[in-house]
Amino acid sequence: MAAKVQQTNGVWWLGAVAGVATMLFGIAALFWPGLTLATFVYIFSAYVLAWGVISVVRGFMSVSTDSMWWLKLLFGVLAVGVGVYLVRHPGVSFATLILLTGFTLVVQGLFDVVVGLFGDVKTATARTFALIGGALSVLAGVFILSQPVSGGVAFVWIIGLYALLFGPLLIAASMDERTLEQA
Repeated sequence: MAAKVQQTNGVWWLGAVAGVATMLFGIAALFWPGLTLATFVYIFSAYVLAWGVISVVRGFMSVSTDSMWWLKLLFGVLAVGVGVYLVRHPGVSFATLILLTGFTLVVQGLFDVVVGLFGDVKTATARTFALIGGALSVLAGVFILSQPVSGGVAFVWIIGLYALLFGPLLIAASMDERTLEQA
């Protein structure tokens, strides 16, 4: 009996781009924690916009290969909405930024967990990365939402550490997808 060939959508590199962008954001947040709120809002806005656009593209590209394509698309649209809001309102209050960041992380994490549990994940490694990344996102989001009065530097450090942990997971998952494509 012939082995079933896994079909991929050819956009493995988008995950690597998202991982690199996530790590760059994490480095910026950790090494420049004293950024003004407006500067941090711009950096975070650019990151969320890029993340959203990549999710939208991946959602559209995986319509024929992934039953959970609509989750990627939905999260991408939500992320683009948050990014556009932040770009248009750079003077947003710190409390609003905390809420948007926390909710974005929780929603993205829940989407990742659902995809990891029920999606057409091609390998056990990709499933594990989705579950770990999703849990990490939910934990970071819940922590941020539960500590809204924490200092600005602590908030930036939490986001930076999250990004430095999540970025390599995205890159590793995309390399796993690339390996499947080449097989």
